[in-house]
Amino acid sequence: LDHELAFSKIIVELRKKHPGHILPDEDLQWVFVNAGGWMGSMCLLHASLSEYVLLFGTAIDTAGHSGRYWADIHDTIISGTFRQWKEGTTKSEIYYPGDTLVHRSGEATAVQWSAGTWMVEYGRGFIPSTLGFALADSVFSTQDFLTLFYTMRVYVKGLLLEASTYFSSSGH
Repeated sequence: LDHELAFSKIIVELRKKHPGHILPDEDLQWVFVNAGGWMGSMCLLHASLSEYVLLFGTAIDTAGHSGRYWADIHDTIISGTFRQWKEGTTKSEIYYPGDTLVHRSGEATAVQWSAGTWMVEYGRGFIPSTLGFALADSVFSTQDFLTLFYTMRVYVKGLLLEASTYFSSSGH
């Protein structure tokens, strides 16, 4: 299954199952992510202070540090391969399409994606704790402030959608 077709189907299903929680098409944007020495691209679908869902991947081989968060992150591979080397071990593990891996709160790993690796990512925990790592390379290394702006804008749109859904459904 082509990853773009898979992503389209995932978005449709998420909107059916979670109305009011998935960003509308006009707010969906692929944004570069430079973090931990690696480079990828993400399309944020849902964001709150405690959860996020995004599409993620890379069109090139890339590798680096995973980051260490106050959140659990679940990745389901759609295409390509993802290699993870956990701290304290001497061997890495490779994940393939259909596999789901969990990066637990407080863990750090080395990560490597092959070109053409695309996945769905779900994060749960204190999501603002992930932003420092996710944005540090854009600020201090690439100095790509437009990407920083795009990232913050879509996260704020996700937060506003959640607030709007909450207040409209709870009668506040």
